[in-house]
Amino acid sequence: MSIHIGVDVGGTFTDFTVSTSAGNRLILHKTPSTPAAPEQAITDGIREIFERWHLDPRHVTRLSHGTTVGTNALIQRRIGRVALVTSEGFRDLLEIGRQTRPMVYNIHKDHPKPLVPRHLRYEVPQRRRADGRVHVPLDEAKVRALAAVLVAEAVDCVVVCFLHSYAFPEDEGRAAEILRDNLPASVAVITSSSVYPEFREYERFSTAVVNGALLTVVGSYLDRLTAGVAALGIDTDVKISQSSGGLMSVAMARRLPIRASLSGPAAGVQGAAHRAAISGWPNIITLDAGGTSADVSLLRDAAPVEVNERDLAGFPIRLPALDVNAVGAGGGSIARIDRDGLLKVGPQSAGANPGPACYDLGGRQATVTDANVYVGRLNGEALLDGRMPIRRDLAVAAIGELASDLGISPDETALGIVRVACATMVKAIRSITVERGQKPSDFSLFVYGGAGPLHAIEVARDLGIATIVVPPNPGILCAEGAMNSALTADFVKTILAPLDGAVSRIAAEVASQLSTAVHGWFENEKIPEPGRKLTWSVELRYVGQNYELSLPIEVAVFDAKVCRILARRFHELHDSYYGFASPDEPVQFVNLKVKATGRLETPDLPLVAGSAAGSPIASRDVLFLGDDWQATPVYRRTDLAPGQEIPGPALIEQMDTTSVVYPGDRCTIDRWGNLILRLEPETVS
Repeated sequence: MSIHIGVDVGGTFTDFTVSTSAGNRLILHKTPSTPAAPEQAITDGIREIFERWHLDPRHVTRLSHGTTVGTNALIQRRIGRVALVTSEGFRDLLEIGRQTRPMVYNIHKDHPKPLVPRHLRYEVPQRRRADGRVHVPLDEAKVRALAAVLVAEAVDCVVVCFLHSYAFPEDEGRAAEILRDNLPASVAVITSSSVYPEFREYERFSTAVVNGALLTVVGSYLDRLTAGVAALGIDTDVKISQSSGGLMSVAMARRLPIRASLSGPAAGVQGAAHRAAISGWPNIITLDAGGTSADVSLLRDAAPVEVNERDLAGFPIRLPALDVNAVGAGGGSIARIDRDGLLKVGPQSAGANPGPACYDLGGRQATVTDANVYVGRLNGEALLDGRMPIRRDLAVAAIGELASDLGISPDETALGIVRVACATMVKAIRSITVERGQKPSDFSLFVYGGAGPLHAIEVARDLGIATIVVPPNPGILCAEGAMNSALTADFVKTILAPLDGAVSRIAAEVASQLSTAVHGWFENEKIPEPGRKLTWSVELRYVGQNYELSLPIEVAVFDAKVCRILARRFHELHDSYYGFASPDEPVQFVNLKVKATGRLETPDLPLVAGSAAGSPIASRDVLFLGDDWQATPVYRRTDLAPGQEIPGPALIEQMDTTSVVYPGDRCTIDRWGNLILRLEPETVS
């Protein structure tokens, strides 16, 4: 028997999906997160699973894990002490940046302070021109002398960032070699060209520095995690989810922790893409609402959108990542009265500790979860199949106190909290659809996360979406996505040359270099030939443009004819993005990229066994609108049969979430176990 385990660490809960080859069984589990030591919840949860379901840890063949340790460390500035070594004249590049403001109309909000203070940023004589010619040779004596200074400063990491090293990394490599020879082994030395060798020096410098800042904290976390996993008797390498959606080895995560900075949401999108494609919903908007945040993404033809630049805790990073927009609206989001006297929800969260008031762990402020308990949509006695007691009286008290301060009724307050949270989710979805020329009504809403199905109908109604898909285990989908992902790695080479016949020789040479690097990665990761896949793409722009557009290509073979075809496709793509094209303008070949994928064994997606239609197990009063409390039947999801139809109002409870069906709407169960919620036409905006 083989066992696959997927783990997702959230702000409130740590989720587990376990697949066993014996009977194709899927085991789901949740345990409260331990923010001070995230690995503790992981090892405790796995131990509970082994004991409860009598599993042998020796049969575990893969353990995949999504983490926000790096992101949290950056936000809290719990990072290593980093020094920067750069070309003479570029000491202040990290601070100057792009001279843009985080918020155009907020003169008080500024970019965060650089991760490397000015006294730890050092210049050395070195300069190459854009064509690679040496303008100022690297002063190796100055680099050696600098090593003594760095020892005295007790730094954890030294990041070497030189101008134009994305194309000509020799000087960076030599400086790093000298520093490693003259610094203690405990001091990590990295180069910007080894993190992600792409042009735009500010973003490249920032990405390398963020990676250096995370080396210590993520490395320490991975040490504790792997030791804890080994102590459980699991003899397999832990795989870490990447921001781009795939997995990487622990060895790569230690060297490039920045690649895992947004791994949790990306794993959820991967899980949604996998399930949606198989069950016949290729065009979806995902809504992942958990305990702390709501993450949204758009998928067309079951393919998530990938971007190459994101902000992480206010710092620009230049790495491939799935396009996920996150807002502070989750079950633990705290409701409060703002300075304008209006009700606001989030982004502050009660998290796992002290948690919402109804958890009875010390939290006293009203949260979205408390509001859902108050209005009857969440079970007011226990969650997690009875493993987590709920104190409805504490939720009522918290809502009542806030209502008194607002001067309105508790019913209005509770509904108001839910509506404000949903409005925040709607705004996040509009930013990836309406603001990019996409109609939300052309998509189905695919909801997951513990809080997603609770708010799905209100969000869909505001966006004019008529169909909602709730997968079988929505609260665990991020863990499932991590379990079912493939190993991936991204490679890039900047070319910056006119797109004409002359560039074909350069592009072919670059393609050969990338192929060599990819082959080495496949060998290091021990990926067999049948499981290897390459996805090539080129990035093009008009000469003088700031940003480029990406075009997929079948294989990296270039000649004059291929370049003409690429130019034509670029003009068409530019027109679709911006509403115009300039066929007479010269096109520039910017980057050649390749994504390497190592396919791993994944369990089949099980069909739901046919059974008799389930009946309600209880009824409770639920507040949907105004002051109209309605007696609402409660179903257990595991009792529902394929093809069964449930009219609203109804509540469908399961271990990891509760799905709400509003009056007038209907829910059916498909053969994959998805809940398909269809809003009546008159209820869709």
